[in-house]
Amino acid sequence: MSTGLEIPDKRYFKIGEVSALIEVEPYVLRYWENEFASIRPVRAPNGQRLYRKIDVETVVKIKHLLYEKKFTIAGAKKELRSSTKPHEKPADQVSLEEIKSDLLSIKNILR
Repeated sequence: MSTGLEIPDKRYFKIGEVSALIEVEPYVLRYWENEFASIRPVRAPNGQRLYRKIDVETVVKIKHLLYEKKFTIAGAKKELRSSTKPHEKPADQVSLEEIKSDLLSIKNILR
């Protein structure tokens, strides 16, 4: 699926940035968070949602399935589950590896 959308190379995106990038309202993103387990933005200390690049890519896929291919929510969930390749790591695992890498970098700096 090629959407032609250029996702900036950033670690985190605020909900307003994601909303503007994919052209859906923030309430739609919040609804999709409840419906799709694969969208799990982290929370900043102030409670603000921070989407990772993998979350944004998932949101783009969901928008494509719902708006362009006219899938239902249930159909989009099923399609996302079936399209996940066995060698892909779940978002939580990727996040843990990023955190570990960041902590090791900090540890090396403090030495």
